[in-house]
Amino acid sequence: MNAQGDLGNLSAPELRELYHVTEEDLELLLEYSKIVLPQLDDFIEQFYDWMKTQPEYELYFSDPTTLERVQNQQRHYWQGFFAAAIDEAYVHKRKSIGASHARVGLSLPTYVSGMYRSLRIWTDVLYDHSLSPERYARSLKAITKLIMLDTAIVVDTYMRQTHYIIAEQHDSLMQMSTPVTEVWNDILMLPIVGIIDSKRAQDIMTAVLHKISDTHSRSLILDISGVAVVDTAVANHLIKITKATRLMGCTCTISGVSPAIAQTIVELGINVGDIRTTATLKDALRDAFGDMKVPLQSNGTPS
Repeated sequence: MNAQGDLGNLSAPELRELYHVTEEDLELLLEYSKIVLPQLDDFIEQFYDWMKTQPEYELYFSDPTTLERVQNQQRHYWQGFFAAAIDEAYVHKRKSIGASHARVGLSLPTYVSGMYRSLRIWTDVLYDHSLSPERYARSLKAITKLIMLDTAIVVDTYMRQTHYIIAEQHDSLMQMSTPVTEVWNDILMLPIVGIIDSKRAQDIMTAVLHKISDTHSRSLILDISGVAVVDTAVANHLIKITKATRLMGCTCTISGVSPAIAQTIVELGINVGDIRTTATLKDALRDAFGDMKVPLQSNGTPS
């Protein structure tokens, strides 16, 4: 069987086994449902009396139409819960809840608190004390098991969906942060701002090499004046990028090398080899135009 860390890949029978939900538990659940499910409207009323005390209430449920729709969905949820049919459709519905919570941004602490509140309402507030103490204790255990199973599915799906959203946002930011621009015929420029890690360095290299391939440019300027920190790792990333561009027949110039960055590189003993560097972007552009034999005006701009 898969580990709990792979919860999203478990089948309904595997989830039942993982949370020890037995046939007896399901029978107890069905029996208990006859006591409390007729009071479903009372449950909804008491649950939302509690929800009104939560900070998310005004954000998500202040609109009457939205509130009515969510309450109807919750009625269907608990009807399915007390039907005690733990099949793939049941699991799929719980996953849908987790994905929906992640999309709208409802916090996990609020969801978990809501499930605990629901457990209290079902097993305490709405219970009529008609079962023997032993039967009630077993019913309470069965309900708790299934609520734990439901919560685990929702939380796991929520986390997976959240990670997916973050990954998409990261990819979008990476695309925005690697704007390789053709500033002149055969001359590309990429301003780098922020922190360069291994993943971003690879994204930069990929974007640069694809742009060189598409434009057949012969000169690239990497402006690092906006890079927060230049250490050994960053310098090595830059060296790799310049070597890769050279293999494609493109000369790379690193501009924006401030006195502090130059001093850091020297103190770290980083061998920059034959990498061409300039203090300013203006100097790098002048060198690039010179390589391309572009005539310049007296003010340094191409004529």
